[in-house]
Amino acid sequence: MEDFRRIYLRLCKEGGVEPQEGVVAQLQESRSAQGSRLDLSGQSLSADTCSVLAKAFHKDTVFTEVSLSDCMLSEEGARVLLSGLFDNTTVKVLDLKGNNLRSSGAEVLGQLLAQNKTLRRLVLEWNALGVWDEAFSLFCSGLVSNCALTQLDLRNNQINHHGASALALALKRNSTLEVLDLRWNNIGLLGGRSMLEALQNNKSIVQLEMAGNNIPSDTLKALEQATGHNSDRRSTLRESRSRTQVLSKEIQTLKEEKGRQFLSLMETIDRQRDEMGRSSRSTSSQIGQLQEALNERKSAVNSLTAKLQMTEAALALSEQKNQNMGELLSRLKAEKEEQREQHSKARKKEHEDAVLRQGKLLRDIQSLTDTNGQLKNNVEEMERRCKSQQQLIFELKQELTTSTAELKLRLAQAEGGAYKPTSGRK
Repeated sequence: MEDFRRIYLRLCKEGGVEPQEGVVAQLQESRSAQGSRLDLSGQSLSADTCSVLAKAFHKDTVFTEVSLSDCMLSEEGARVLLSGLFDNTTVKVLDLKGNNLRSSGAEVLGQLLAQNKTLRRLVLEWNALGVWDEAFSLFCSGLVSNCALTQLDLRNNQINHHGASALALALKRNSTLEVLDLRWNNIGLLGGRSMLEALQNNKSIVQLEMAGNNIPSDTLKALEQATGHNSDRRSTLRESRSRTQVLSKEIQTLKEEKGRQFLSLMETIDRQRDEMGRSSRSTSSQIGQLQEALNERKSAVNSLTAKLQMTEAALALSEQKNQNMGELLSRLKAEKEEQREQHSKARKKEHEDAVLRQGKLLRDIQSLTDTNGQLKNNVEEMERRCKSQQQLIFELKQELTTSTAELKLRLAQAEGGAYKPTSGRK
């Protein structure tokens, strides 16, 4: 721990960066605790501090667990800091909860998963990796290349059905991830179906959390059954391997024991033959003793033969058990095939329903288009009529103006004519 603290201070001095007091204090506490866990949770890490920590992580061989939750990492700070873990060979648990990582964070996390071969558990709760579909696809591509990660926490990351589809494609090719937490996203029905389809090919996922994603209960139940089958299959295979290893060891031990006994017997027989050759001129009493020794050896051979028969019986029993396990696996395969057929029929029916709905929508769209065209024609006709009425009104106004002027003129003339005779009489 002290070495890491000294490295951090030295790198700060070389880079001209002021060491953050909170980070130095936390490193001091970690040194006092004498543990292998570095906890910088809640520290507001600047971009310069992230750069220094990245260099320190690149050289670190002490910490196996690093917690950087709620550190308010910027996009640039997260990119620089995580790049320092690309070639790290000691950190197995990384906690990045609550840092609001987005597109750049998703891309650099994808690079981290593609290059790092040590990380076993990654916590990304309360981020926003699913906001940008393209960046999240890069994260999923990194997951495809990873062969070490077993636990991944993606709770509250705004992952929609597009992100779930990309993640499902990654799970089809990933064979090491065992625990995946996707609670409280926005995966929906389509994303749930994509995950269910991925679990038909993925046999390593034994725990999948999908609550709070607006997924129907039947799809959630199917996902739970799929992970249950994976768990049962893993337990069965593990038990089968264990039994096979035990039986193999027992058989090998028996073979070695029988080999040693046979060699011992052959050596004994050879020695007896030599003794018999050398003592062929001895007395009949010696021959009797040799005969008794031979009878004892025969008894030993008979005992070994009986033990060999018992071993063969045990071997036959183990073969019968292996055959039973094979039948069990065959039944599991048949059940899987039946489920696959049922899913295929369901998908086919859904496709047909979708085609019918699409046809109905197209017909409705065509009808609305025709109606819209008729309404446009009516509007154009009304506009033409309106223009014609306006022209007629304008002409009538002109005629009215002309008529009014003529009437005024005539009235003036009439008044003038009536006035002149009166003046003549005077």
